[in-house]
Amino acid sequence: MHLARSISVFLVATLRRWQQWLDGARPRPEAGMTTAELLGNAALGIAALVAIWSVLQVLGLDVMMWIRGQLRV
Repeated sequence: MHLARSISVFLVATLRRWQQWLDGARPRPEAGMTTAELLGNAALGIAALVAIWSVLQVLGLDVMMWIRGQLRV
């Protein structure tokens, strides 16, 4: 039963794509990421690293002391 449903869903999706293609609305696949998207992702990554670094600067010693206390070192 599951296989029959999967096949019917596939056929319906394929028929819809063919219908769109025949109507002239051909789907355009993404060629790739643009420079703006890449720069935005890089900026978010740098911002996250700066935030993590600043939190560790403030809490780093306390966290290390807590870990040492837990390990009894």
